[in-house]
Amino acid sequence: MNQKYLNKLTPIGWREWASFPDWGIDYIKVKIDSGAKTSSIHVDDLVYFEKENTSWVRFKVSPWQKSNEDQMTVESPVHSQREIRSSSGYLEKRPVVVVLLKVAGKVLEVELSLTNRSKMGFRMLLGREALNGNFQIITGKSYLSGKPPKEIRQMNNRRKWKKERK
Repeated sequence: MNQKYLNKLTPIGWREWASFPDWGIDYIKVKIDSGAKTSSIHVDDLVYFEKENTSWVRFKVSPWQKSNEDQMTVESPVHSQREIRSSSGYLEKRPVVVVLLKVAGKVLEVELSLTNRSKMGFRMLLGREALNGNFQIITGKSYLSGKPPKEIRQMNNRRKWKKERK
């Protein structure tokens, strides 16, 4: 691979912290998944509605792993409907929205499919469409772009721990 090209890419680990500035979500763990074409995020209470003759969706995003505390309600226009193959191999028709995502110091416009990832280890996958031309994945490393403050990480772990204890 061309060294100049590699020098332009930001190194990231197999998992990173990210944020959605427009949604008011400052921290969410993201699994980097070059096997997934489209990025995806876990949502609850997905509802379609019309606004100014355009299809929109309203949904709840839970920024913490394994917890629904601090859910944010989000509204967004539907960019497209796509058939996407799930990790279990089934085709699902999913709404796709476009949103700004901040990860590893870069702000990207990302196409994000909305789905149920409640059984998965990460609320969000960052797929290869978002990765291409932006990042070099260092598969043996995590959080190369840094971690949130300790109190945020502890809050995430406490919420996860509380849910596991129920």
